[in-house]
Amino acid sequence: MSLPYTYLPDLARTVEIPRDGILSRTVYSDPAVSVVMFGFDGGEALSEHTAARPALLQVISGTATLTLGGDTLQAGPGTWVRMPAGLPHSVHATTPLILQLTLLPLPNNLPPSE
Repeated sequence: MSLPYTYLPDLARTVEIPRDGILSRTVYSDPAVSVVMFGFDGGEALSEHTAARPALLQVISGTATLTLGGDTLQAGPGTWVRMPAGLPHSVHATTPLILQLTLLPLPNNLPPSE
């Protein structure tokens, strides 16, 4: 018997890196969690913004400069970030880049534990 699950054998292949642009693709969503893959061409950027929910950011491939609050950090494959809701942040791809963004529930919106 198989339990319900989501299986993605290669996250890097769930999104393409567009030429001269940014592409996003939601690869999983339920009432509590959403997972969005981003593909950035080198030199592309998402300007400073905030998210209404806490989020996890993981670099799958490529390199970027991340601004998190007042900090500017370099990121490469394996970089992992947890951001609280409302944190100003931006992403500048220094090379072609694939990111995984996981949007988490707000603490008061967590599903009941079993």
